[in-house]
Amino acid sequence: MTTLPVHDETSRAHEGASLQTRIVVLAAVTLPFVALGVGVWLAWGRAFNWWYLGIVALMYLISGLGVTLGYHRLFTHRSFETSRPMEALFGVMAGTAAEGPLLWWVATHRKHHQHSDCELDPHSPHAALPANASWFDRVRCFMHAHVGWLLDDHGVDVPRYAPDLASDPLLRRLSTLFPLWVMLGLAMPAVLGWMVDGPRGALLGFLWGGLTRIAMLHHVTWSINSVCHVWGSQTYRSGDESRNNAIMGVLGLGEGWHNNHHAFPTSARHGLQWWQFDLSWLVICGLEKLRLVRRVRVPSAERLQERRI
Repeated sequence: MTTLPVHDETSRAHEGASLQTRIVVLAAVTLPFVALGVGVWLAWGRAFNWWYLGIVALMYLISGLGVTLGYHRLFTHRSFETSRPMEALFGVMAGTAAEGPLLWWVATHRKHHQHSDCELDPHSPHAALPANASWFDRVRCFMHAHVGWLLDDHGVDVPRYAPDLASDPLLRRLSTLFPLWVMLGLAMPAVLGWMVDGPRGALLGFLWGGLTRIAMLHHVTWSINSVCHVWGSQTYRSGDESRNNAIMGVLGLGEGWHNNHHAFPTSARHGLQWWQFDLSWLVICGLEKLRLVRRVRVPSAERLQERRI
């Protein structure tokens, strides 16, 4: 694993988000899911039912855990080790989330950690804030961190940020075949829908378990970049504006305990308190008991106490 420099706290020259910005962020996170819930309720019994809800949940877990366990905790931070077949499985699962090729995703995320909330951070809601930033400036930077950054050409340097992965033939192949994994993630719910209700079910499975599920997961993942650097609590010194956000902790399968993660990036466990629900960590524990993963890394009690604010 590439050793990343410790973030320089003196390089930050921004303020925390204003109350108005936090309110806008809260609305931006919750309202789309409220609207989705209303849409599901209106479609219930006609274009949506328990079968399709199950397909959405299954595909969300497959692709979401692929990102959290594979792209993030395994390939980016090497917080545990596993066999080559399991690496391949995690890579394929993550690809079905349609969040980008493996090498690009890992290199971008490592760059984020190295320059968190500073000028070179690919998706910070703070780095581009001008002096005496207005409410509009803060919202604009938040939207850039949430989705606008994807439209920019950051020119992420894979040989610099992910040389370990770039030199691995299996991981390079998994990254190159990213479009195939995306198509697989769309075909699987369509096939499941076909099994439920023939051609009509295939279409609804594709729409709900495929496209809608991808949109939901993308919004949650982007919220880790934006929301979790604006709204939430800070328990540990991390040298940036990363926050623990309970909503994203649940929806993000444990990724929303973002301050914990930035304070201890190589930890396989993000929900460091008993009440911080971290589904990805529970899956890792289960896989460890089955001897499918090994050398799981977590911070000691002494390290936790040392970094407490």
